[in-house]
Amino acid sequence: MESSQTKANEDTKEGAAADAELAKAIMTRCFRPSVIGVEAWEGYMFSDQQIKIKESTDVYGAVLWPSAPVLCHFLETNQDKYNLTDKNVIELGAGTGLVTIVASLLGAKVTSTDLPDVLGNLQYNVMRNTKDRCKYIPLVTELIWGQEVEQRFPRATHRFDYILAADVVYAHPYLDELMETFDHLCQENTQILWAMRFRLDPENSFVDRFQQRFHLEELYNLPSLSIKLYRAWRRDTRAQQDQREAAA
Repeated sequence: MESSQTKANEDTKEGAAADAELAKAIMTRCFRPSVIGVEAWEGYMFSDQQIKIKESTDVYGAVLWPSAPVLCHFLETNQDKYNLTDKNVIELGAGTGLVTIVASLLGAKVTSTDLPDVLGNLQYNVMRNTKDRCKYIPLVTELIWGQEVEQRFPRATHRFDYILAADVVYAHPYLDELMETFDHLCQENTQILWAMRFRLDPENSFVDRFQQRFHLEELYNLPSLSIKLYRAWRRDTRAQQDQREAAA
């Protein structure tokens, strides 16, 4: 019994050390300007490129939340398994655009989406940091979860290899619409890479409901940042989905 307890304590210490090391590696990606100029920005280093992100504090969605650097770090350090080169990628709730920018630098064809009032700042950051740097020019476009998703992204013509999402799940009133948007965009061969910071109970219940439609694999668990990173893929084919909806 003592031996088992000792091993458990050692595993806990090793897990905490790994968490601290990974969190430190992610946080070192961020830097701030040495001299404060007219325009405030925050800097990141990914794909050997300096990325300058401008936030818009008067719009909630135009602030860079901590799950975005976590997802970016994962994408860059796991290119052998998750190679984005020439892949069709869509980002939900792109916010300031950091994830879109990094995915583009890694060779993806990215569609970057968010609400109308966020698009101006998003477009600015994306163009500022991808111009003449990327194989494909990212597309920045409006997407309101649950509204006209089929019209904007018909399943017959819009097939995505990856759906990227960072901090899209929090205590907002549109979790059902977000779920439907994931469900529409995620086809048989689509993978979802989703980072989230756990804050309140609604996040936990969303994960439970999410798993009814999608397989879910935990890739990162960072207790020091209260962030988890998941990979997900749908549980059924579209034909099965249609049958389910017809029966409902």
